[in-house]
Amino acid sequence: MWAHEFFRHALLTGLLASLACGVVGTYVVTKRIVFLSGGISHAAYGGIGLACFLGWEPLWGATVFAVLAALGMGLVAKGAGQREDTVIGVMWAVGMAIGIIFLSLTPGYSADLMSYLFGSLLTVPKSDLLLMVGLDAAILVAVAIFFHQLQAWAFDEEFAGLMGLPVRALYLLLLGLIALTVVITIRVVGVILVIALLTIPSALGVRLGGSLGRAMVWAVLLGSALTTAGLCLSCYTNLPCGALIILLAGLVYLLVSCRPASATR
Repeated sequence: MWAHEFFRHALLTGLLASLACGVVGTYVVTKRIVFLSGGISHAAYGGIGLACFLGWEPLWGATVFAVLAALGMGLVAKGAGQREDTVIGVMWAVGMAIGIIFLSLTPGYSADLMSYLFGSLLTVPKSDLLLMVGLDAAILVAVAIFFHQLQAWAFDEEFAGLMGLPVRALYLLLLGLIALTVVITIRVVGVILVIALLTIPSALGVRLGGSLGRAMVWAVLLGSALTTAGLCLSCYTNLPCGALIILLAGLVYLLVSCRPASATR
């Protein structure tokens, strides 16, 4: 397998996605905004459909749409005083609907479009890989700069506000980071399963690690191991790679959850 370029690309893609999911997903799990992440991932499908209709690269369209949808959710939920779960549900549905409509208007048929729904780790082109490297770098730089501010906000938003931290700006920043992470992960497990890869390794990391930093390290390592194992298993069984990764992650989560918390540290 290692002799094939497509396998090496797939392995690197899985590691890049695991890095982003482990870092950003830890904030998502700590802040308990998993449903919001799902809304952003499904809204990104609208950008994929629009990009295909306009003849653009689908992941570029997903990037723009995901970031705009994330910021839109944050601004409407906080600024207009709307219920956050209602705003997420609306954006979730509208994004998927926009994607379906534009795909139906796109001349011809592209079998590759299904890979954006369910993932296609073994067919990642070099152009998408380069985009993922750039998005990963942007995420890591942002987290490195605002690590302590985001940590304070994630654990106690009210106290962070009393400390003078810009809680609204930090909220929008995290939404933007989630959007970029979603774009990186779409190629691995697809729009449908992004929320699982974003949260399962991070939930395990939070359980195994004592601090936020250690939880991130655990999440990245577990995500990397799961994506690599799922990729290898897919090559031998000819089963969908994304689904295998999530099944393995779910199995590990069940095994860890069945043990007492003290025994996992």
